[in-house]
Amino acid sequence: MAILDKHKVLEKNATLLLVFSFLVVTVGGIVEIAPLFYLENTIEDVEGMRPYSPLELTGREIYIREGCYVCHSQMIRPMRDEVERYGHYSLAAESMYDHPFQWGSKRTGPDLARVGGRYSDDWHVDHLIDPQSVVPESVMPKYAFLMDRELDGKYIQDLLETHRMVGVPYTDEMIASARADFLVQADPDGDWDDLVARYPKAQTRNFDGQPELTEMDALIAYLQMLGTLVDFSTFQADASR
Repeated sequence: MAILDKHKVLEKNATLLLVFSFLVVTVGGIVEIAPLFYLENTIEDVEGMRPYSPLELTGREIYIREGCYVCHSQMIRPMRDEVERYGHYSLAAESMYDHPFQWGSKRTGPDLARVGGRYSDDWHVDHLIDPQSVVPESVMPKYAFLMDRELDGKYIQDLLETHRMVGVPYTDEMIASARADFLVQADPDGDWDDLVARYPKAQTRNFDGQPELTEMDALIAYLQMLGTLVDFSTFQADASR
C-alpha cells in the first residue's frame, strides 16, 4: 500500500509524471540502442544476396507504386504454420537493400517473400491481367494496363545512383551499364553474360511474351526473383549471433 500511495504523487503531479516518464523511456532506449554500437554488423552476411538488377529494381518501384505491399507482406515469421506454407523464415539480409523494406503486417493476399519460381510467367501475366481468372475468390484489382506501358530505361542510372546514396553497393560499372542491363534482361535474343556476371542468378527472358519491354516485364522479373537468391538447402544460421 505504501508504494501505491507514493505512486499517487506521480499521478497527481503532471511535472513529476513527465520527468519520470522521460527517465523510463531514456533507460529503455539505452538498453535497446547501446548494444548496437558494439556490433560490427547488425545484419548477418548471407551468401547469394546482391543488389537488384535494374529491371528488378524498376519492377519493385512499380510494385510499391501500385500499392501491392498493402495486401501482401514479404516477411515469413519463424512459426511452424508460416514456414510450412511459405518456406524458410525470412532473413534480415534479404531486406538489406530494400528502401523501404516490404515486410508488411496485413495479408489480404499471401506472403510473397518466396513467390519467385512458384508460378510460371504466363500465370503471373494472367493473374495481373485478371486475378479472378486464376484465383476466383481474389479481391485483387486488375493490372492489365501494365502490358501497355512501355519502358525505355531513360532514368535507370539515376535510380541506381539514388539507391547508392542510401547504402546500396552499386558500383560505378553497374551504374554505367545500367541502361544496357535494363534493356537486355527481357530481350530473348540478348547477350546476358555481362548482366549475369554483375547480378548472379538474374533471370533473363521475355517475361510477358510481348516484343516490347513493358511494366509487366519489370514487375514479373521482380516477383520471380523474390526468395531465389539464398540457397536454403545449404544455408546455416550463425549461432553466435
